[in-house]
Amino acid sequence: MPIKLLMPALSPTMEAGTLAKWLVEEGDSVSAGDLLAEIETDKAVMEFEAVDEGTIARILVPEGTENVAVNSAIAILAEDDEQISDAVLDDITALRRSESDPDPQTSLRAGPGTDERARGDASAARDRPRTDTQPAAGEIGAGRIIASPLARKLAKARGIDLASVTGTGHHGRIIKRDIEGFTQQPDKVVAKPAAPDARARPAEPLGLAAREDMLAAYRDRPHNEFGLDGMKKTVAARLTEAKQTIPHFYLRRKVLIDRLLELRSDINSGLEHRGIRVSVNDFIIKACADSLQDMPECNAIWAGDRIVRFDASDVAVAVAVEGGLFTPVIRDCETMRLSAISETMKDLAERARDRKLAPEEYAGGSCTISNLGMFGVDSFDAVINPPHSFILAIGAGRRSPVITSDDSFATATVMEVTMSVDHRTIDGAVGARFLEVFTGYLENPATLLV
Repeated sequence: MPIKLLMPALSPTMEAGTLAKWLVEEGDSVSAGDLLAEIETDKAVMEFEAVDEGTIARILVPEGTENVAVNSAIAILAEDDEQISDAVLDDITALRRSESDPDPQTSLRAGPGTDERARGDASAARDRPRTDTQPAAGEIGAGRIIASPLARKLAKARGIDLASVTGTGHHGRIIKRDIEGFTQQPDKVVAKPAAPDARARPAEPLGLAAREDMLAAYRDRPHNEFGLDGMKKTVAARLTEAKQTIPHFYLRRKVLIDRLLELRSDINSGLEHRGIRVSVNDFIIKACADSLQDMPECNAIWAGDRIVRFDASDVAVAVAVEGGLFTPVIRDCETMRLSAISETMKDLAERARDRKLAPEEYAGGSCTISNLGMFGVDSFDAVINPPHSFILAIGAGRRSPVITSDDSFATATVMEVTMSVDHRTIDGAVGARFLEVFTGYLENPATLLV
């Protein structure tokens, strides 16, 4: 019996991915554990392994295909010594195409020997009067509704009729967010849109007309256009969600870091023979972790209908990579020495730039640190990375005039910190106390060593 190889879910939030590269060809024999393909998720390129033995009978999705839905068939595996007829493979291929394209004519074109039937049915479709019983955008054929397996499971659990849901996925496919955002209206009859005429052009993507109007002003200017990869799309979506749904407020402090710089210099000099070199950012990560232990109210996330607080300090750190950024998480940071934080951060940053991080390495945590001081930025306001409750934006240390405790003038190295806070989770006074504790650790850095 042929085995369908399905698009895997390689991260908790993955709904679709790009089949970047096939590592096998049709006719190749594979064993459990063999690498089959490279899948590009929203954050990384990951390898897809075989779990069964057999022969690759047919590849259904060519490499380079974007937006391949999770759990959709991408290839057919024949078990050892199994002979699968071309007719069976063609039927499976046609079904796969029909599931990814709600145009009934697409599935007719898929099978062998059906070209004449397809042309005849297409002609009949043009002459047939349109009725209210024709399939809707999320359906295919005789009332078949196109929905992801997860969407079907959620709809069944919530008692939602899929016929009443408008799909927003590829070609009208009903996906998880459609079910989660659906409001049941039992007393209201929802009219389904009529199927598009066979001669009609496909519906334009949302916002295309506005985009074309905007670009019209630049048509006579030389320019290049660049498509968005999975990472850029995800970053754009998450940050838009953050600014639209999270009530941000901002707290600012100036931190005197001369004592920190002196201690860092002493540590690096004393441990140079061991190859250990800590950075200012390592002190900042440790100070944040210890502050979360002192202020557990801030070590939390907003979870829709509740606040979830954590025992351990898991701190995410923004790492710039080509085309976007990662936020790898250092777990149990409050238990780690500065040298361990330094080594862990270097490893995570290096693998982030190579896009080699596993999904669990950039998921979790209750807060983020974003340090642009090394780029000469004095201060900035960062956007919260949901579901985190705050993000610390770190600026550069600058020599500046300050007033000392005896009201005299002096110069000191001043670093500006801006804390962007989710007001649903953390109140203003609580956030201010956290920033005060955080500042205290950095201005008295020896307390981070005990």
